[in-house]
Amino acid sequence: MSKPKHLLTFFFTLTLFFVSATAFAQGTVKGFVKDKLTGEPLLFVNVYLEGTNHGVTTDVNGYYTISKITAGEYTVVSSSMDYEALRQSVTVENNKVRTKNFQLSKKTIQLGGAEISAHGQEQKSQVRISVATIRPQDVKKIPSFGGQPDIVQVLQTLPGFITTGDQGGQLYIRGGSPVQNKVLLDGMIIYNAFHSIGLFSVFDTDIIANADVYTGGFNAQYGGRISSVMDIKTRDGNKAQLKGKVGASPFGAKLTLEGPLKKLNDSGAGISYVLSGKTSYLEESSQLLYTYIDSTGLPFNFTDLYGKVSFSGSSGSKFSVFGFNFTDDVTYLNSSKLSWKNAGVGANFVVVPAGSSMLISGHFANSGYKINLSEENLPPRFSSVKGFNLGLDFKYAIGEDEIKYGIEAIGFSTDFETFNPLGIAVNQRENTTELGAFVTYKYSKGKIILEPSFRTQYYSSLSVVSPEPRLGVKFKVNERLRLKGAAGIYSQNLIAANSDRDIVNLFYGFLASPQNLQDDFVQSDGNVREVKNPLQKANHLILGFEFDITEKLNLNIEGYIKEFSQVTNTNRNKLFPDNPDYNHIPAVLRKDFIVESGKAKGIDVVLKYEEKGTYVWFVYSLGDVDRWDGFQTYDPIFDRRHNINFVATQGFGKDDSWEFSGRWNLGSGLPFTQTQGFYQPIDAQGGVGTEFLSANPNELGIYYAGLNEGRLPTYHRLDLNIRKTTKFANDMVLEVNAGVTNVYSRKNIFYVNRITQETVYQLPILPSIGLDLSF
Repeated sequence: MSKPKHLLTFFFTLTLFFVSATAFAQGTVKGFVKDKLTGEPLLFVNVYLEGTNHGVTTDVNGYYTISKITAGEYTVVSSSMDYEALRQSVTVENNKVRTKNFQLSKKTIQLGGAEISAHGQEQKSQVRISVATIRPQDVKKIPSFGGQPDIVQVLQTLPGFITTGDQGGQLYIRGGSPVQNKVLLDGMIIYNAFHSIGLFSVFDTDIIANADVYTGGFNAQYGGRISSVMDIKTRDGNKAQLKGKVGASPFGAKLTLEGPLKKLNDSGAGISYVLSGKTSYLEESSQLLYTYIDSTGLPFNFTDLYGKVSFSGSSGSKFSVFGFNFTDDVTYLNSSKLSWKNAGVGANFVVVPAGSSMLISGHFANSGYKINLSEENLPPRFSSVKGFNLGLDFKYAIGEDEIKYGIEAIGFSTDFETFNPLGIAVNQRENTTELGAFVTYKYSKGKIILEPSFRTQYYSSLSVVSPEPRLGVKFKVNERLRLKGAAGIYSQNLIAANSDRDIVNLFYGFLASPQNLQDDFVQSDGNVREVKNPLQKANHLILGFEFDITEKLNLNIEGYIKEFSQVTNTNRNKLFPDNPDYNHIPAVLRKDFIVESGKAKGIDVVLKYEEKGTYVWFVYSLGDVDRWDGFQTYDPIFDRRHNINFVATQGFGKDDSWEFSGRWNLGSGLPFTQTQGFYQPIDAQGGVGTEFLSANPNELGIYYAGLNEGRLPTYHRLDLNIRKTTKFANDMVLEVNAGVTNVYSRKNIFYVNRITQETVYQLPILPSIGLDLSF
């Protein structure tokens, strides 16, 4: 039997086993919790049986399951600090599943701190190691760049996150490069989620329902990446009435519209839509408002479009279709032009079979991404990736325990062309398919929570199976202190193809792992091992603890090691073409790509305080990232040893209608390769008859110092923001958002021109004001 058939057999055996398991369960109560006005699922709401120890919180679908209940009469309570509590009577019988859906009404008076109770419950009932949950209200706590709150501005404050700059910056997570971070939008793979200016993402904050960001140690539900996962869910449109939001700032404008196609009925069924569009005109507006930066303006423009239609049934089942188109354009110094486009369509669904407490969810998506870079006097570069991904997941609760399993298929093709630092062309075209199956089990008993999981990933183009066991554990020492840990094996078959010697690293192409690598790899200890396949592999180990100093003050410390046993990188040592005439030359001097290894290790400390109107977030990250390329150990360009983020938000005035927030970021210098000297290249295009003494090439040659042996100066920046919210009688809300980015105009280095030695800095002081009108 072939390997894919083995995976299918494994999957269907699990399905039959767990479906049959419902026949032996005790009584169960299940259902969905939704907003009564909009029909939107409510996340992380407490649902419990009054007078008992049975209780859970709703998931990202607003779904809950309480199982292993002794037969009898009970009252089911659904409560949240944002919503009025609702009670329903239920009769529980052995081996019977009762459905109780809730439609909650918002409280007239908001008490604030709505997430504290649900967050505390999650910490005590889930492993939740190395994961941060972001919701729209969290985004607004961070000072917004240009008056436009964006999820990327929150990500930059999370532990383990490193950014290489305001312009053209990338996000690096606990020692992993951007291609090793998986970004999902409603189940669809997003290949580039961040615009070139580095302070805006492709996502509209106002339509995000929830974002789970895993910086490491994630369970077997996620595969195909070796460093991190960002799983973003968008909300459904309003099923009761037309709503919208329009906003503008010096940097861009946005519009969101939502409403019913079929209005919400008493049973909770309805059809809705949500449309979102945002665009930047920074290149034009900066020529008027920020001429002190550059008279030609800031060369960043983008447009992001997203649409979604959701069909909701009275049982809580749901089906959605969505599509997006994200574009980005940058022009540097009138000589370099970069543009990329990311577009796709997809669908997802949630189904609860009648008489069963199992939740079935799935998704299908097709997307494509293409990037082009043209530079003066250099060959053009381009990269494209297009393909599909689909998945089917099953979740079943057994008391406080939970089983989840599923299958996933991914197929994509890549087309790529660039050149290495010596100007030698590098190109590749690949087609590949991946098939994965996983099972996770959360076991909770007394003070311990265990989450063993297992994933099998099959890479068809390589004919390689990667077995990947993973484990998460939490031990509740007492009500305030919890110890936790995670470990796992991870693999991926997608690499980036960018040069570490690029002064401005804008071009970020993608391709499947090339198979024409060297046969042997010299390890850092001098031993030689065989390169059996081109898969990138990593092992994670994380240990830490959570301590509730008070109900409102929480300390979280995690130490981690990511061992990258094999990664593929552009071969900066290539000197010869890879053809039969040069087979006598060592492979590491003629292959386009080579194998490397490395290790990332560090400690993240997070101190969080939250109560009504007050939010304080302090993060310190200590990290060390090393790479070995077979010749030398070097620090990659994202090896920032020390990184501090301090965020504070304070509401004041009637109903906290005024809000002041600030963020200060300090980061030690990033590595770079220094320029050691210059030389006059010899122009030998005329062959042996060339007059070497009189030939005068137009360009200087550069002697480079050791790879990334230099360090840039320390980076630091202070951002401040103030927001005023005014509510009108007709449900209209006006938000005025004024802020200053880089308050004391710190000159953080962007790059230095190697020939002219001209220093180009990151963004200087940038005041702005934004207006948002909700209706």
